[in-house]
Amino acid sequence: MASVDSTGSSVSGRLRSGDLLHTGLAVALLLGVWSVAGLEVSVGKVPHLEALNGSTVLLPCTYSSCIGISKLYFNWHYDDNGTMQKLCEAVIPMEGVEPKVSVYHERVEFVGSSKTNNISILLWNITFDDEGQYICFARNPKEKYRNHSAPFTLIVVDQLKEVESTLTVIIVSVLGGCIALAIFGMVIKGLVVQFVLKDDDKNKECLVSSGNDNTENGVTGAKADNKGTPKTPKA
Repeated sequence: MASVDSTGSSVSGRLRSGDLLHTGLAVALLLGVWSVAGLEVSVGKVPHLEALNGSTVLLPCTYSSCIGISKLYFNWHYDDNGTMQKLCEAVIPMEGVEPKVSVYHERVEFVGSSKTNNISILLWNITFDDEGQYICFARNPKEKYRNHSAPFTLIVVDQLKEVESTLTVIIVSVLGGCIALAIFGMVIKGLVVQFVLKDDDKNKECLVSSGNDNTENGVTGAKADNKGTPKTPKA
C-alpha cells in the first residue's frame, strides 16, 4: 500500500513524476549536445557575391563537427533552373588527410584543404551563364550520415557599382570638420598660453617694482629720522 503525505498525494506517484522529469531533462540535454555537435557547412556571413564578367571568383565553404569526421563526403552543385549540375565531389577519409577531388567542370578548381576544414572552389573566367545559386553539401557517416548544405549566390555584372558620391561627400565633410576643429583648438590653446605667459610677466614686473619702492622708502625714512633727531645740549 502506497504511503500518503499530508497533502493527499501519493509519494510513489511523486517519485514517478520526478523520474519522468529527470528523463525528459536528460533527453533534452542529449538533443542539445547532438545539435551542437552536428555537422555544419558554411559559405560565410555574406552568402552572395557580385563579380565582373570574365573574372575568377572564389566560392567559399567550410565544414565543422564537434565530434570529428570519418569518410566525410562533400560536393558542389549548380542550380540550373531546377536542374542540379554536379561540379565536383570527394571523400575526406579522416581529419588532416587531403581528399582526391573529382572535378566535372572545366573551369572549376578545388582550392580547399582538410587541414583547415575548407572545401572551397574557384570558378574561372565566369560568364553571365554562370550566374545563379551554388550549393555546398557535406555528409558525415560518423554522425549517422548526418548531412548539411549551404547555398551561395553568384551575380555576374558588366561593371561593379560605384560608391555613391553622397556618401563620399559626407565622409570627406566629417573628416574635414574634425581636422578643422582640431586646428581651431590648437590655435585657441596657443593664444591662451601666450596670454597667460604675458600676464605672468606683468605680475612679476609689478612685484619687482613694488619691492624696490618699499626698500627705497624704508632707507629714506631712516635717514630722515636720523637727521631730524635733536642733539642734547651739553651742560
